[in-house]
Amino acid sequence: MEMIESFFGVIGDLTWGWALIPFLVVLGLFFTIASGFVQFTYFTRMFRVLSGKNQTGDPNAITAREALLLSVGGRVGGGNIAGVAVAITLGGPGAVFWMWAIAVVGMATSLVECSLAQLYKEREPDGTFRGGPARTILQGLGSDYKWLAILYAISLIAAFGIGFPAFQGNTVAGAAQDSLGIDRMITGLVLAIGTGFVVYGGIHRIAKACDIIVPVMALGYIGLSLIVILTNLDGIPAVIGSIFANAFGFEEAVGGGMGAAIAQGLRRGLFSNEAGLGSAPNVAATADVRHPISQGITQSFSVFIDTIIICSCTAFVILLGDVYVAGAQDINGVALTQQSLVFHLGSWSQYFLTGAVLLFAFSSIIYNYYLGENALTVLTRNPAALHFFKVALVAIVFLGAVAPAATSVFFFSDPMMGILAIVNLVALTMLFPIAKRLIVDFGEQLKAGVDRPVLDPEKYADLNINRDVWSVDQKPTQPAE
Repeated sequence: MEMIESFFGVIGDLTWGWALIPFLVVLGLFFTIASGFVQFTYFTRMFRVLSGKNQTGDPNAITAREALLLSVGGRVGGGNIAGVAVAITLGGPGAVFWMWAIAVVGMATSLVECSLAQLYKEREPDGTFRGGPARTILQGLGSDYKWLAILYAISLIAAFGIGFPAFQGNTVAGAAQDSLGIDRMITGLVLAIGTGFVVYGGIHRIAKACDIIVPVMALGYIGLSLIVILTNLDGIPAVIGSIFANAFGFEEAVGGGMGAAIAQGLRRGLFSNEAGLGSAPNVAATADVRHPISQGITQSFSVFIDTIIICSCTAFVILLGDVYVAGAQDINGVALTQQSLVFHLGSWSQYFLTGAVLLFAFSSIIYNYYLGENALTVLTRNPAALHFFKVALVAIVFLGAVAPAATSVFFFSDPMMGILAIVNLVALTMLFPIAKRLIVDFGEQLKAGVDRPVLDPEKYADLNINRDVWSVDQKPTQPAE
């Protein structure tokens, strides 16, 4: 066992240790520049998805908004509450700036990877869609790279389908036990039953669940944070000044100075928004949209919501209070966020945060399930395998919740996530010229006065895309006279 742990430790060091984060940053900068700063060009257009009107008209389809909320539900989790606190503790207030920076860069990466997943998606017998990096590799790069798609699928199942649900269950059970005194067994049963009910309902039930859970948890947490910010407006200039001063080394809050701020900000930002890791494209491909770039823009907005909005809420709650002490590490993680809320709003807020953690974790669990299921369909279409995976997931969630040390078994999660990220980024680099064609096509239609661009498959006859998925029957929507 020790030898296996050492093996995965080496994989983790070779990916997250030195190679992956610079790769993500450099590639994100390249996508930003080569795409013509697409995340800024279409920033205002991102908000259109919230209306729920940007869909094809099929009442049975997964809408762009549902796909957005499902991906937000997966991205938003412990990283937004505990991860930000860890980044500030280890990197100082300056880490917040670098979280913002990597989010802005990641918005372009997410747009590219999710647009490609949309282009190469497939239609299922029930009318829904499947896609993601594995299918993008198979159809975009060809059968010679099937081994790469299989490696990606296995890594996705191991990291997101098995390891992370156990961590989420453990996080919720621990928070409920510490703040409410609820036995881990009870929390584990509730989580397991809820998970089973949702995952056995298929992608439609998963999407509908997130359409309810995500707005409640996100708006509730943002609202509470806004109360803290509005009641401490006089402290905002000093906090912002501290963030920028520490980010560029003018002030040193922790050992390591600017280097620690950059390292912690980039690492925690990437873990939180997942841009470039290849997870969100699996969900992005389920949406029924007129043009791949439409969903790419939507998923870029997901990164913005996760890091620029929700992570910033946590950062300001911590930095506006007196609980955080620069250089001190005696209070860390979710405890720092929880005690900071109590400092501002009173002891009742810790119970609210427990509820928020519960909703964050539950939405992440069902999101992680879908990623694992989608990867499994690349390896096999056997219904028995899918049923076994569902049962296994429910058991893993329960095990993670009831056993405080159970998550130590899933030590392979981060290293496997490093592998799938490397695979995804290599594929994105090879397929970026196709993504660029999509971006140009989308922009040209907008310049021609088309309000909602439509993909014409004839323009991409040289590519191995599924013609049944993309139809030109729907005419481009002209702006209203």
